[in-house]
Amino acid sequence: MSVVGQQEADTRGEQVATPPRAPEARRRPFTLSRLRGEGTVARRAWRVAYVRRVALGDAAVATVAALVGYLVRFGGGLTSASELSYLWMTVLLPVVWVGAMLLARSYEERFLWLGPEEYRRVFSASISLLAAVGTISWAFQLEIARGFVVVALPLAAVLTLFQRFAQRRWLHRRRAGGQFLQTAIIVGHRNGVAALHQQIEREAYHGYQVIGSCVPGGQVAEAGAEAGDTFHGMPVLGGLDDVVEVVRRYEVDTVAVLPSPELDGPALRRLGWDLEKTRAELLLAPAVTEIVGPRVRIRPVCGLPLLHMERPELRGVRRFTKETFDRTSAVLGMLLLLPVLTALALAVGLTSRGGVFYRQERVGRDGQTFEMLKFRSMVPGADTMVPDLQAQSNGNGVLFKMKGDPRVTRIGRVLRRYSLDELPQLINVVRGDMSLVGPRPPLAHEVERYGFDMHRRFLVKPGITGLWQVSGRSDLSWDDSVRIDVRYVENWSLAFDFMILWKTFGAVFRGTGY
Repeated sequence: MSVVGQQEADTRGEQVATPPRAPEARRRPFTLSRLRGEGTVARRAWRVAYVRRVALGDAAVATVAALVGYLVRFGGGLTSASELSYLWMTVLLPVVWVGAMLLARSYEERFLWLGPEEYRRVFSASISLLAAVGTISWAFQLEIARGFVVVALPLAAVLTLFQRFAQRRWLHRRRAGGQFLQTAIIVGHRNGVAALHQQIEREAYHGYQVIGSCVPGGQVAEAGAEAGDTFHGMPVLGGLDDVVEVVRRYEVDTVAVLPSPELDGPALRRLGWDLEKTRAELLLAPAVTEIVGPRVRIRPVCGLPLLHMERPELRGVRRFTKETFDRTSAVLGMLLLLPVLTALALAVGLTSRGGVFYRQERVGRDGQTFEMLKFRSMVPGADTMVPDLQAQSNGNGVLFKMKGDPRVTRIGRVLRRYSLDELPQLINVVRGDMSLVGPRPPLAHEVERYGFDMHRRFLVKPGITGLWQVSGRSDLSWDDSVRIDVRYVENWSLAFDFMILWKTFGAVFRGTGY
């Protein structure tokens, strides 16, 4: 069977699953006048029920974990007084567990429904409880069955993390449908306001509904009138000095302030004091974007709370750890998937003319080129057909993409839908050309069109999967593709890679954006 690659155009472009974007058709029609009948208290009423549901879920999974621990250690019978005492411990564990979560402040609203802090607090509380049980049993010479503790507490931690993840996903789906939203205004200059508004709309699962902006020179509308000036789909509700008045008039839940010379330190401090008299939350947007997680820390310097930005973790032990993990996992994956790889190779070779593998030159780390492997999913000579089909492209302006592409073979459509054609790239990972997770491996002619920011992606190896794989693949615009690649490089960590790998399975099974 021939393995000589045929030239084939990559039409998919880019593909964490990110939470669903809000379909405009499902949202209620929005008007400023409608806000006057909705208060902040009413819009936030769902939070109490959400926290209560999370706490009950924690108690429920702790009960399950306690019962499993009891059954594993003692079986179903009660043959002694000591085993009866462990039955009481089984009953009390949910109460103790919820108490530990409460002490860890994992039920505070600022840590819920977004970001990793909620999960970190759950993990820390479980470790602390396990350590406390061990310390108390040693100090007071208590005979505590290790089998019960070793099974019940770790299982409770795992189940708690899963149930909280499920609660969060439920909330994100509701927000995508227009429920449980909080109103927000953006304060700053128009260019920055438009960019932040676009980012908020892109991440609709965060639950912010931007009702307008306050920009330099903006005028407050008269009482009972809708705002006149609009831009980027937002009404201008007032100027930079009118923020508090706008918040009171529309009972705004959140005020997002962008850096601007008019709002210097004293002015921003006074704004914060004035907003303390309302129910609005104040968010300060940094000038540096796409930097999150452990790279950003607020540290006091000379009496000022300064934002410190650490260097990205791209060298030394962390890179060695990543490469070791990548190559080891790729070798194990090839061994486990050997029957699948063999079946797919036979399917490609027997159902269409041409070689089994498709080889294409891509650009990798430090701008070095390498030969990327895929299962062939198009007819031979597919690249020569691109000029004739260019007019029908519905890609993102840089990457060619065509739905119902006539060059794709019948078996190729199945391979592409579920990303099975990319499995041979495990060989590229073993060779050291690629990683399991990283930016999308670009073509040379794409690199020629890169701006300065996009060259940042060459600091790391390209990946079989990445943020592009779980954020929509070729459904992304070119600007989104640039943003996602830069975000990955700036915030890389092993935990980030594990999260992307976990979400990749869902994106592949759904077969979206292929």
